[in-house]
Amino acid sequence: MEGGTTSSELPPGFRFHPTDEELIVYYLCNQATSKPCPASIIPEVDLYKFDPWELPDKTEFGENEWYFFTPRDRKYPNGVRPNRATVSGYWKATGTDKAIYSGSKHVGVKKSLVFYKGRPPKGAKTDWIMHEYRLAESKIPSSRKIGSMRLDDWVLCRIYKKKSMVKALEHKEAQPKVQIANLAAANQDVEQKMMNLPRTWSLAYLLDMNYLGPILSDGSYCPTLDFQINNANIEFDPFVKSQPVEMNYNYEADSGKYQVKQSSTIDQPIYVKQMYDLLG
Repeated sequence: MEGGTTSSELPPGFRFHPTDEELIVYYLCNQATSKPCPASIIPEVDLYKFDPWELPDKTEFGENEWYFFTPRDRKYPNGVRPNRATVSGYWKATGTDKAIYSGSKHVGVKKSLVFYKGRPPKGAKTDWIMHEYRLAESKIPSSRKIGSMRLDDWVLCRIYKKKSMVKALEHKEAQPKVQIANLAAANQDVEQKMMNLPRTWSLAYLLDMNYLGPILSDGSYCPTLDFQINNANIEFDPFVKSQPVEMNYNYEADSGKYQVKQSSTIDQPIYVKQMYDLLG
């Protein structure tokens, strides 16, 4: 392609991010009418003779997306469907065509395609995407030969590889770890709160742990309720028969805790074993 600025003459830091309208009006129209483009950075490549991962090596300009001028051939001699087969796969259209306007004037059409490896209809979808720009019917030069397999002399294609799927998978893998960490932290908070709550003890637990003496409401000493045993001097005799002991007490609810009062009476005998002093 003659005329215009080549990629080697572009200033440092130059980035090629044209709009859909600019691609058609300033590049595709000029290419179709053999006029120079503003910058000669879009190569002419027969795109369907290569797989998409081979195309970045066919141009000197582009990092994450690449632009090409390419012809389109017919799939059938008398049809208007383009042949989109490549060496190891095919391009499949997705979505609906988008009309491109320059002001109020219809100048072209944008079509989105996805590359599939294999042959239809059992191809495997890839992350390679193509945006194909073609001129509106009124802009296409009438130089086609009847019976020719050439459908369009030139269309403009933008190729890129979608990366959003990889990021989505990475986020999905990291999300369960965050949820597990949050769940563990929540469990620790619940356990800590449960430890700080007052514990309500049953009578059986108090008797087993010999805690009845210390929790008398008036703090007085009660000989009949003293079950604290000195391990050094006192021991249970397994052969002595248990004797009933009368205990006068009742329960009164106070903020979820039980208090024992000596004044009230419930006639429920509690069996204890006789104790003797080993040193006596």
